[in-house]
Amino acid sequence: MEFDKDYCIKMNDGNKIPAVGFGTYSPDAVQKSKCEEAVKVAIEVGFRHIDGAFVYGTEEEVGRAVHEKITDGTVRREDIFYTGKLGSTFHRPELVRSCLEQSLKKLKFDYLDLFIIHIPVSLKPGPDLSPMDENGKLIFDIVDLRQTWEAMEACKDTGLVKSIGVSNFNIRQLEMILNKPGLKYKPVLNQVECHPYQNQTKLLAFCKSKDILLEAYCALGSQRDKMWIDQSTPVLLEDPVLGAIAKKYNRSPALVALRYQLQRGIVVLFKSFTRKRIEENFQVYDFQLFEEDMKTIEGLNKNLRYLNLIQLVDHPQFPFKDE
Repeated sequence: MEFDKDYCIKMNDGNKIPAVGFGTYSPDAVQKSKCEEAVKVAIEVGFRHIDGAFVYGTEEEVGRAVHEKITDGTVRREDIFYTGKLGSTFHRPELVRSCLEQSLKKLKFDYLDLFIIHIPVSLKPGPDLSPMDENGKLIFDIVDLRQTWEAMEACKDTGLVKSIGVSNFNIRQLEMILNKPGLKYKPVLNQVECHPYQNQTKLLAFCKSKDILLEAYCALGSQRDKMWIDQSTPVLLEDPVLGAIAKKYNRSPALVALRYQLQRGIVVLFKSFTRKRIEENFQVYDFQLFEEDMKTIEGLNKNLRYLNLIQLVDHPQFPFKDE
């Protein structure tokens, strides 16, 4: 894995992304209020890559935190790498820029460093981010994502975003974009669930062959949000094998899980609201896993998804059927 002195990796468009990012998903009002403070702590500790999204509903908090750290002299705007995401109700090409502009307004930023399609499943446009019918089922929309991608390219051309990418895309969906006639920019990365129980070996190999970075969310398993996560799934950080390796290096299982991804050439995200954990996870650059331990962790794969998005399974662009 080639880091520069700032622990950044060069993407296929020449821009650089910090190898470890701080996540800002907050499922409820209590966590949303903690999000602002956590982002400030992350910046103080040394994190420069902040991962957000329109649908998280935390962009105002994140923006305030970043601006406070700019005002107090900790960072400049150009030191921060912020990722925003296109919501599923904005996939129609004429709506893409409006989602971006709303994010910029909430953040009070002039540009995003990275803007990615959050998920390939399109939902009915409108003010409701999760439009439901009378039976409580999500209302889908059908959009040609190649047209969505063209609108993403246009956003890059305006300078409102520096880099563009995708999230939760499978190999077939990536190929659809890459083989699009008149493709101007290919995705710089694909952000997907990735951890020792779901190591994405095949997708990683494909992305590397196309010079697309893989970025891991749920890298520590998951925060087990009852709305999305099957509560019967095993807790990754309680895995005895991971625990034994962590003991060998005198590190936490979380640090080992993060380091494992870095050594595979994967950009990795984590989220915490605790200063102690945020500080601890910044030590991911301070040690290296031996090859035999990398192989042992590789052997933990169960093709297990914490975030299976079962509510979207009937959509023709549902990405997880191909596996």
